Amino acid sequence: VGKKVQAIYLWWHKPVIDKELLQSLPNLKVIANSGVGMDHLDLKLIASFGVKMANAPRAVSSTTADTGMALLLASARRLVEVHNISISPSMDYCEADILGVKVAGATLGIIGMGRIGYKIAVRAKAFEMSILYHNRTRRKVQEEQAVGATYCKKIDSLLQQADFVMLVVSLTPQTHKLIGKRELELMKPTATLINISRGAVVDQEALVAALQTGVIRAAALDVTSPEPLPRDHALLKLKNVIITPHLGIKTDKATYMITEEAVENILAALNGLPLPSEVLPS
Repeated sequence: VGKKVQAIYLWWHKPVIDKELLQSLPNLKVIANSGVGMDHLDLKLIASFGVKMANAPRAVSSTTADTGMALLLASARRLVEVHNISISPSMDYCEADILGVKVAGATLGIIGMGRIGYKIAVRAKAFEMSILYHNRTRRKVQEEQAVGATYCKKIDSLLQQADFVMLVVSLTPQTHKLIGKRELELMKPTATLINISRGAVVDQEALVAALQTGVIRAAALDVTSPEPLPRDHALLKLKNVIITPHLGIKTDKATYMITEEAVENILAALNGLPLPSEVLPS
């Protein structure tokens, strides 16, 4: 049926798009991705076959921002630790050992102030947080003022000031291991790293060392590299880490909206119209 296929809807990186598949589908016009990240695709290869590509930014932004804030709050108040205490047979604990950190009045540093990053800033403002952000391009002054965000041209400045650092960048060669040993050592020893982007944005070996030695207070990760981690990975043994299985977009409503957005892009491509969420190779 290869000659009949005109569109592919990718769900959780399946099917794998490689040269062999593209050669077998001579009438393919569009590939619609179920999410924002496109790092699993060779965009230049796909474009060389004259195939258009689209993602689903509108559908996933709010849900992913919710996940980021959920991880921030859960880590700040040590929800996983205290849940385990609450269901333990003995309920044996010392209150001094479960003290969390205050969110209101704390400084949140957002690395990557795109659609999702901005929605996180909106939520953080409601929690009375001070907001710093670093981005390739600065937001409009009106947008900064609306959420009370301050632009940091250099990432180092943000890392040195933030109580919580939230990673919301796409995975590219430039952002691969963006946060490594040097960056972690710039952070406050009381700071928390939250990653809702891609696991490879963080040097995981450096993160393990930083968490084990108190370079930073804690980490909350919705993404790892690989996913899932090997069951003997050091990150799984640390109490000051929360790990979730890439929950970002996983709600019933978001899943439905992603499919709607994909269909919208597919129909546009098949009818020769501009794709609402077209992604071009860089």
